[in-house]
Amino acid sequence: MPGWKRFDQFRTRPLNEDGFVRPDAATGFVAMDSPNDPQPEFEWDGVRVVRLDGKTIEQFDLIDHFLARHAFGDPAATAEVLALPDADLARMLVDIRVARADVLRHFRAMTPAKIARVLAQLDVAEITFAMKKMRARRRPSNQAHVTNRKDDPLQLAADAACAAAWGFREIETTVALSRAAASNAVSVLIGSQIGSPGVLPQCSVEEATELSLGLRGFTTYAETLSNYGTEKVFLDGDDTPWSKAFLAAAYASRGIKTRFTSGAGSEVLMGSTEGKSMLYLESRCVLMTRATGVQGVQNGGIDGVCIAGAVPAGVRELAAENLLVMSQGLESCSGNDSQFSRSDIRRTVRTMPQLLAGTDFITSGTGSILGYDNMFSPSNWNGDDIEEWLALQRDLDVDGGLRTVPEERLLQLRQRAVDAVDAVYQELGLPAFAADAKEAAVCASGSRDTLDRDGRHNILAGQALAKRSGLDVVRALARRGFADVAQSVFGVLKARMAGDYLQPASILDEDFQVRSAVSTPNEYLGPGTGYVLTPERRQEIHRIRQEVTVEDVVREYGTAGGKRLRLAPVRHAQPGEAASEVVIGLSPAFGGAIQRTMGGLDHPAVLRELLLGLEEASSPVRLVQFHDISDLGRIGLAAARLAGSGIGIGLLCKGTAVLHRAGLDPLENLELFPMAPLITLPDYRRIGVNAGLYARGIQPMPIDVSNLDGIAVEARFLARAAMLYQIEVQAMRDALPDEVEIEG
Repeated sequence: MPGWKRFDQFRTRPLNEDGFVRPDAATGFVAMDSPNDPQPEFEWDGVRVVRLDGKTIEQFDLIDHFLARHAFGDPAATAEVLALPDADLARMLVDIRVARADVLRHFRAMTPAKIARVLAQLDVAEITFAMKKMRARRRPSNQAHVTNRKDDPLQLAADAACAAAWGFREIETTVALSRAAASNAVSVLIGSQIGSPGVLPQCSVEEATELSLGLRGFTTYAETLSNYGTEKVFLDGDDTPWSKAFLAAAYASRGIKTRFTSGAGSEVLMGSTEGKSMLYLESRCVLMTRATGVQGVQNGGIDGVCIAGAVPAGVRELAAENLLVMSQGLESCSGNDSQFSRSDIRRTVRTMPQLLAGTDFITSGTGSILGYDNMFSPSNWNGDDIEEWLALQRDLDVDGGLRTVPEERLLQLRQRAVDAVDAVYQELGLPAFAADAKEAAVCASGSRDTLDRDGRHNILAGQALAKRSGLDVVRALARRGFADVAQSVFGVLKARMAGDYLQPASILDEDFQVRSAVSTPNEYLGPGTGYVLTPERRQEIHRIRQEVTVEDVVREYGTAGGKRLRLAPVRHAQPGEAASEVVIGLSPAFGGAIQRTMGGLDHPAVLRELLLGLEEASSPVRLVQFHDISDLGRIGLAAARLAGSGIGIGLLCKGTAVLHRAGLDPLENLELFPMAPLITLPDYRRIGVNAGLYARGIQPMPIDVSNLDGIAVEARFLARAAMLYQIEVQAMRDALPDEVEIEG
């Protein structure tokens, strides 16, 4: 027996390109609650921690030693919290009567095993709610990737300007060739300040180079300082928690904001999980991060996200990772750096907890550029998804950190960014750009649309800029007529000198004011508290490019491509006597304010096809316009009652049609054609033919105007249909129906 064909269709879905793995605790393919996770334990001998989560001090690895020395500031508090039931601690996260500060006091005293057990008590809805309360900064924000395959300085600057204009308050770049790092960093620095003053740029490269870029003032923060949950993985990277802490201190000493990167799946990828769950290992990473004094964590899968996504409850674990960071009072930069799934449904659902709750950075690494240009690998969200993100904000009435920017404005910013980078290169004597290369970069969607440039030029520029500083860029901009951009770049440099944005969860607004867990803390205690959308921000979220008004609909459907339909009343309509006569009943707005159907067909052409069809069926016809009825079924029935044959055609201005017979109820009919966008001119002719056949007592073959391809007609047209019906209703007046004729 052949198989069910539905499964042939299932097998072609993008979901089948994802990986799914049966849980295996021994290899770490388990999201939460591995049987190998240790029991929470903590013992203090008055001088030092001598027992921690199932290990004595003699069994401690380097992570245990670091945590024992630096993670527990109040041993008595840790012992007290470990004695509390897991469920009671979990309820603190979702109880609006418990302030965030109280939760922090308890969770910052926990051991990694205790935190993992408590968070495992929460389902994904509870995790989402808890994140709303626990994020550090009141208002959520967002971060973008801006890279390209060619290390093209012009495209980088133009794309950074767009990302900043859309609302990304941090922009991260990287390189195809490491020697171009300084060139890429400078382009993103300039472009970001053109798009929106105060945006913080970063260039992720080898740690020594990254530190040098920061010290020179080309970047403002660093986040690619990887943290791991097992000793072997740390050692494989030639690192220790102490070396990471030292590097973080080097950044902080020069006013460079820092966060560590960790996340589920990294230890699995590197073959050393010790059989522990992903959430437990991440708990160790996050406590290490806090113990180093670093202000935040980029986590939620990151490069290992597809590992987490392959096991049951993996998406729940990813959300729990973000909450874990918040429970320690750290900045949460929610990882979306890697494409989670080939399924649009899965990748959207994976983002929902952090979008609904709002995190300090809702997506760490949305690719504001196209996926093929993302040198970190395609993100979970990429440049061609920007408008979907804007629509999600609007749908859910939540602040996802972004805003709609008109195309004309984005083009202006791109042009200015390209001109500014070109000016800096000229001023500093760097390899110049051709005029056609500048023009291509302004309009390019991605690097496939830009002109190829000798790659050696980018390397030469990178090497030359690596000997310069941010002040050189400021001077070059000012000397070449970009004083406002120079002022913004200088504003970023001054902010570093002040050091205020080293506060947890910090961003700079467009006035270079620090918004952080200190200056604007999240204080959510139930509805109406914490971050509430202002009327201005709500309006900004609601305004997207695709929205239409009734006026837009009138402009769209109120003009005919050809001749405008004019109907002249002849007399008040009376019942007809011809046995085969059909009446076409027209709605109040047909041929008036509205002149085209939703299928884009002019009203004169629609009537012509109906009349030709009736002529083909040898049926006399009258046109009757109803003024006091807008319902299609009632118009069709009223037309049928006026027809000598008892057969009527009802027709609304939007193109919806019905074949009706006298004696039926309004909601009964002979044939209904509700999908106006799908009805073609040949369909209207067939409707006329069938009406004539019904009038002569012949049962015709019903007309099928169905949606055979499964196109979402409702999603595209239903709101417009409702607006058109409102126009029908507004055109109604208390008057008898008129028999009409077509003028001209």
